[in-house]
Amino acid sequence: MAHDMGKLMKQAQQMQAKMMRVQEELEGRTVEATSGGGMVTAVVNGKHELISLKIEKDVVDPEDIEMLQDLVVAAVNEGVRKAQEMAQEEMSKLTGGFRIPGLT
Repeated sequence: MAHDMGKLMKQAQQMQAKMMRVQEELEGRTVEATSGGGMVTAVVNGKHELISLKIEKDVVDPEDIEMLQDLVVAAVNEGVRKAQEMAQEEMSKLTGGFRIPGLT
């Protein structure tokens, strides 16, 4: 019985090391999302951090700042959603599709 427990602990440690490696890899990966037909582009990394934001000058209208704000929010939210999907996809490769709470 103790042998089985030791084997299980070793497997858990190996899984944890693999997950840490995937999380490090995700930090270096990015996704891009746009809104307004490409007027606003957000780039988000695998840690769900906004890396860059590009705004085309044609969409900057001093009379309609609210539209620009909405486009920025939409692009950033879509980028974060794509980054979450990317992270979940990578983690599910490790866990064989099992959902482990708190991993993504």
